[in-house]
Amino acid sequence: MSTTMRAAVCVSAGDPEMLQIRELPIPAVREGWSLVQVKGIGLNRSELRTRQGHSPSVKFPRVLGIECVGIVAASTDPHIPDGATVAAVMGEMGREYDGGYAEYVLLPNELLMPITTTLPWDILAALPETYLTAQGSLGTLELAANDRLLIRGGTSSVGMAATSIAAGHGVETAATTRRLDKTHALKAADHVLVDDGTSLAADLHAIWPEGPDYVLDLIGTSTAVESLHLVRRGGTVCMGGTLSGWLIPDFEPIAMIPSGTKLTAFHSDNLKGSTAVLQRIVREVEAGVYRPDVDRVFRLDDIAKAHHYMENNEATGKVVVLP
Repeated sequence: MSTTMRAAVCVSAGDPEMLQIRELPIPAVREGWSLVQVKGIGLNRSELRTRQGHSPSVKFPRVLGIECVGIVAASTDPHIPDGATVAAVMGEMGREYDGGYAEYVLLPNELLMPITTTLPWDILAALPETYLTAQGSLGTLELAANDRLLIRGGTSSVGMAATSIAAGHGVETAATTRRLDKTHALKAADHVLVDDGTSLAADLHAIWPEGPDYVLDLIGTSTAVESLHLVRRGGTVCMGGTLSGWLIPDFEPIAMIPSGTKLTAFHSDNLKGSTAVLQRIVREVEAGVYRPDVDRVFRLDDIAKAHHYMENNEATGKVVVLP
């Protein structure tokens, strides 16, 4: 085995060209950490914001990437042998230590989720962060069959995953997109709404006069207060994404949350220990119950192009990179 690997290093905060392909030493295995040969990487907007300089704790240069799938190349965990297929998400990968934008990554054993699957790498790479976040958000809402769910940010990768999961469990869904040319991608939703800032409330109430029972808001801080007024009185809004940023300016809970309506959240930090959930998701995908939407596959050499593509909101679904 070679002693070096190719990796996309973010050399400094800035534009996508700050992601540069470098030859680095393959990380040395140490106690409690195992080496994984990366076979697929799902891109996430949090990596985009980190690259832009909005993650103060991240020091550059850094190999980004908060998730990956691959094969264990050198294990220090007796329960996860060499050659096992694994996925990994979060746990400060790509932030406190180098992440998945590389041919190899050294990861804490507690982060590794061994998976049995026949899925190709590009499909498997689209699942961990996206589907676990969607599943976790829907679980936070405690949805049941025939409930009415509005998904804001429906053409994001998590939005499309959530629509697929909800539809598979008999939930009536409405999904939004800001762009008319992306409505065709929301075929799993029962209702598709264009959220152009003019008529969402009217269009939604034409479908559900009292409003939806639940709102999964993936746009985030810029729409949170509006979502609290779109959901039916007594319903619940879950903040499951941050497409528009992390902070709600001038947020006054008593004035802005209608009486009886609930606001909750799901964060990817809660994904640790999700092996059984991810395995079930993989089985559902293999069975055709869930239909993951891979928008485009890039190669590691084209990581800057992939970030431009993501930053320009061109994707409808998940963007994947194969080393």
